[in-house]
Amino acid sequence: MSKLKVGILGATGFVGQRLITLLNNHPYFQVTVLAASKSSAGKTYEESIKGRWKLNLPMPDFVNNIMVKDVYNLDEIIKDVDFVFCAVNMPSNEIKELEELYAKADIPVISNNSANRWTEDVPMIIPEINNNHLDVIDAQRKRLGTQKGFIVTKPNCSIQSYVPAITALLEFKPTKILVCTYQAISGAGKIFSDWPEINDNAIPYISGEESKSEKEPLKIWGTVRNGKIVPATNPVISAQCIRVPVSDGHLAGVFVSFEKKPTKEQILEHWRNFKGKPQELKLPLAPKQFLTYFEQDDRPQTGLDRDIERGMGVSIGRLREDTLFDYKFVCLSHNTLRGAAGGSVLTAELLKAEGLL
Repeated sequence: MSKLKVGILGATGFVGQRLITLLNNHPYFQVTVLAASKSSAGKTYEESIKGRWKLNLPMPDFVNNIMVKDVYNLDEIIKDVDFVFCAVNMPSNEIKELEELYAKADIPVISNNSANRWTEDVPMIIPEINNNHLDVIDAQRKRLGTQKGFIVTKPNCSIQSYVPAITALLEFKPTKILVCTYQAISGAGKIFSDWPEINDNAIPYISGEESKSEKEPLKIWGTVRNGKIVPATNPVISAQCIRVPVSDGHLAGVFVSFEKKPTKEQILEHWRNFKGKPQELKLPLAPKQFLTYFEQDDRPQTGLDRDIERGMGVSIGRLREDTLFDYKFVCLSHNTLRGAAGGSVLTAELLKAEGLL
């Protein structure tokens, strides 16, 4: 089976670097184009990234001598790719325009950016949860005037710790959720040497994060209607997001009330058995156990548990009844794997399995 040819837009950034490591020797995909800003274009990837490789994994050898292209050089890029991942660092309006340029050139776009998350016919996908939202792609193609091109986005990394745990319990009709997230510095594209101010510190503000945490789950839980995704109206969500001095991993303290309050045993059973299309299809990056519950009082811990299921699983712990809400618990996910690059690659695997790539 020949592999699909992949381009990475924003290949020199943090998420772009993660994508490169995940696509190295991937069974379905082969990286053929690396693209970035004009300042990096015309250099080999090794030259363009010198002194800026941020991961604790070595840079794969296969990218060393690939010449970096300008993301706006569409004619040169699209002839060498079947689809692209977009992880550029640009103003939102410019990202939206760039992604539509590629889609209208009949190149599918899998976006790590927020620019198109609220476009009504653009799916915002957590592959285990709302793969049915891919049904709107036909309507999006009609709007864009394309045969193959479309845009799919992933949601904000902070919601992917707790939204899967709540999704497993939707039959009990959650009515209100309070969530406090404690987010790693890699979510800001930083490592500790970049950001000395974060050492021995916590910052109680992340621009735009709380609004995304309160609204994006409702689109994930929405329904497809007349070629558009109509967000859910419940539950009501209140979020507070804090940057903390850890390298990777977003931790969430979750409080939830239900219309039909489940027992603790029912909740644990639903978490244990919850799976989605990626598990059924046994996709390469899919975690075998999507949700893992820890019985120990002091788990999950960011340093110990963020890499569960190769960083693609979600960890949960400390389930107990609450004095104001029905229950409270703690969730953890790896923000640059499950939350960003890994989630995008898993989405690409799902799109291929569904015949959309």
